[in-house]
Amino acid sequence: MRTTVDIPDSKYRQLKSKAASEGTTVKALVLKGVEVVLTQRSPAPRKPLKLPLVKSSRPGSIDLDNERIYDLIFS
Repeated sequence: MRTTVDIPDSKYRQLKSKAASEGTTVKALVLKGVEVVLTQRSPAPRKPLKLPLVKSSRPGSIDLDNERIYDLIFS
C-alpha cells in the first residue's frame, strides 16, 4: 500500500544518511521501524491501587508511626 508520511527535513536527512551508511533504502528503514512498533509488547494495564482503611473514632486525628502503618497493612 502506498501512503504519504510527513517527515521533518532534518529527520529525513538523518534517515537518508543512515540508510546510505547501512547500504539500504529509506523505505527499508521505515518498514523496519514500523515492525519494531508493531511487535512491541504494550505495557500491562495497571491494577487500581487499593489503600488500607484505618478506622478512627475521630477521623483525621489518629496518631500513626511507620511501624503501626506497617502492622495495619501487612497483618
